[in-house]
Amino acid sequence: MWKDIKYLLAYTIPYSGFFAIYYNGVWSWTTVIVAFVLIPILDIVLPTSTANIPAEQEASRSKLLFFDILLFLSAPICFGLIWYYFHTVSRVELANADLWGKTLCTGVVLGALGINVSHELGHRTNRLAIFFAKAGLLPVLYQHFIIEHNRGHHKNVATDADPATARKNEWLYVFIFRSIVGQYIHAWKLEALRLNKQGKAVFSINNAMIRFTCWNLLYLAGIGLLVGWAWVPFGIVIAFTGILLLETINYIEHYGLRRNLLPDGKPEMVTPKHSWNSDHEMGRIMLFELTRHSDHHYRASRKYQILRHLDESPQLPTGYPGSMLMAAIPPLWFAVMNKRLK
Repeated sequence: MWKDIKYLLAYTIPYSGFFAIYYNGVWSWTTVIVAFVLIPILDIVLPTSTANIPAEQEASRSKLLFFDILLFLSAPICFGLIWYYFHTVSRVELANADLWGKTLCTGVVLGALGINVSHELGHRTNRLAIFFAKAGLLPVLYQHFIIEHNRGHHKNVATDADPATARKNEWLYVFIFRSIVGQYIHAWKLEALRLNKQGKAVFSINNAMIRFTCWNLLYLAGIGLLVGWAWVPFGIVIAFTGILLLETINYIEHYGLRRNLLPDGKPEMVTPKHSWNSDHEMGRIMLFELTRHSDHHYRASRKYQILRHLDESPQLPTGYPGSMLMAAIPPLWFAVMNKRLK
């Protein structure tokens, strides 16, 4: 039973967000503290787990509605949190530290829950899942992620053609800029390529990038009309905080890994060795098994509840939150990770 209900702990992150918005003082920073202090400590203290679901149980487990419900609740929770944030900060006078704490906590929730769950749902094929994936990406103004991640990143991962794959000795801060810009431009190219193959006009409503841009502008306009135009920049800050979380995760997931080129000049097939993996228990639960990233790239269609530990996958020294903190200090990150690259 624990192997199922443990994923309810993932809602600790959004709950901490509501808590941070309700209370002031140091409590305004609750989500930041939970994500980057408490969870890294627990990842160090608690043992890792390399256990896998028995192969004969994978088919039945992948069909259990419980696991999908946890994902479909994500977007409504995120939108509820955003409403609560603007309802609170626009009605009371807050100290700057409290305001920024609540703002960053909201952004962390959108990154850890909203983007992460949208990533999982974005790999599904049914329309309902795709709808909820796009909905979860709207508050972070990053709906083009569905295009670039599915049709670009998974194809080009661990090659120089992928802007979301960090190079050896590349600083996190350089990577974030390169990845954000590169993924956005490549998403436009991928969508233009799709429409050209279908004989449709690129600059039309058929272009998902144009639709995503319109939705982004409408979302920000909604904040301005409903809350006040002075709060639109805070909506952008919240979105950018979630994006920074995503891109930092992108950085640690494939840092320095490269696929060998075959005699015909094409890269070898993606294998578990082309993604960094983490079996640290708390990070796995809080991020719906995103940290078992090697198996995700090896078989992107596998649902999160049946992702496996694979012996050939390279292992991060700690869970995702702790690795993200290390990545923020490039010399420390290089000292630890470059040895592992060998």
